[in-house]
Amino acid sequence: MMNGDHGSSMDMADMDDLDLDGDTLDPNPASASIVGGTLAPDDKRRMFSKELRCMLFGYGDDQNPYTETVDLLEDLVLHFIMDTTQKAMEIGRPGRVQVEDMIFLVRKHPKMYARVRELLTMNEELKKARKAFDEIKYVQGTNP
Repeated sequence: MMNGDHGSSMDMADMDDLDLDGDTLDPNPASASIVGGTLAPDDKRRMFSKELRCMLFGYGDDQNPYTETVDLLEDLVLHFIMDTTQKAMEIGRPGRVQVEDMIFLVRKHPKMYARVRELLTMNEELKKARKAFDEIKYVQGTNP
């Protein structure tokens, strides 16, 4: 979406990339929102609107994108999250989502897999840095 152009920049091939198993998405996701695991018509509770607006602007859309555009993207994101989580719950221990299950789901999607690995690596680095910081703080706190 270019500045001033509020048309859709996602084509059907891009939308297919969002679905992990090749199923098609709801052709009109803007007509319903996801609530408690099911789609409920016209629920106005939005979770990612601010972030999606910033992402749209960062990718070249207008600073204030149409609300309908943001709502559509949010419906797609929520659908993707619900679908992926549901699949992850079915893979490993029933009713639980584990990191290994998510890695298994994205293993055939190189970009998603690389991003998951990058985030997991960064998480480990942050844990080590926090631990080192806490140890330094503990040592300095015990010595006068």
